[in-house]
Amino acid sequence: MCNSITLIGMAGAGKTSVGKVLSSRLDKRFIDSDHEIESELSMTLQDILFKKGKDKFLEIEKQSILNLKFDEIILATGGSVIFSEEAMKHICRNSSVFYLKVKFEKILERVRNFDNRGFIKDSDQTLEQAFRSREHLYEKYADHIICNEESPEVCVQKIEELLEN
Repeated sequence: MCNSITLIGMAGAGKTSVGKVLSSRLDKRFIDSDHEIESELSMTLQDILFKKGKDKFLEIEKQSILNLKFDEIILATGGSVIFSEEAMKHICRNSSVFYLKVKFEKILERVRNFDNRGFIKDSDQTLEQAFRSREHLYEKYADHIICNEESPEVCVQKIEELLEN
């Protein structure tokens, strides 16, 4: 079994909230790849996207993942990491991958404004279309799919039960 866990899913799926609780419960270091990128570049994700463009944003995200050492970590990824097959192969080789699945309506409740999230979508796509277009990629790379409609603690409990089995 891998000694690291990666959480993937849409913005608002709860990756950071669940990751923090999980890292505390499993006594593993927590890394939020979005925060790592923002810290490294001293820019928000939205500023990176606006100033550098979508392709450069995705390249930065990919490199951030490829540079990670998976040594007893809980990794919360950015929602767009699934667009890089290379980054996802690296994640899958080095960790157990949990897709935190949340209904679109719940995402809208949790994230009121996507305009400052550094959210990648085509200009002609609605949020729901972007959401639907990503679902199959999250499922493709996931070792486990966890419905995260409740509290982070409930989600962590589901993850712990899967890890025990």
